[in-house]
Amino acid sequence: MNDKLTHIDKQGRARMVDVGSKPPMRRTAVAEGFFCAAGRTLDMLEAGELPKGEALAVARVAAIQAAKKCDELIPLCHQLPLDVVVVDFDRAGTDRLRIEATVSTTARTGVEMEALTAVAVAALTLWDMTKAVDKDLRVEGIRVVSKVKGG
Repeated sequence: MNDKLTHIDKQGRARMVDVGSKPPMRRTAVAEGFFCAAGRTLDMLEAGELPKGEALAVARVAAIQAAKKCDELIPLCHQLPLDVVVVDFDRAGTDRLRIEATVSTTARTGVEMEALTAVAVAALTLWDMTKAVDKDLRVEGIRVVSKVKGG
């Protein structure tokens, strides 16, 4: 068994990593992803003119909730006391909306999974809020942009 696989024990079974001996420190992660739709759909989204209402506000709240519940969704994630979750939306082209989530904590492990989960759930919420007006929706490029430990 590969000793570098931290979530696998010597018998090859999944396990939660013991972070108890690590010191708590400030940790921040930024993730991004893209919600892709027709230009007219994104125009309606930004103007708050979708049949389901203020999709960006709903997606922002959904993303924050998702980050807070990441340990319930991803089996080996640690429960973390989040200090802040910030979710931003920026038009990245005629058919692309960039979703960015910044998550910070003071804890023994990082928050990249919380940031990624926030972006994914924001994108899925936007999908749900726009699917009545656009059948060609896509979610693309969800990734960690940065991780900062300390400071």
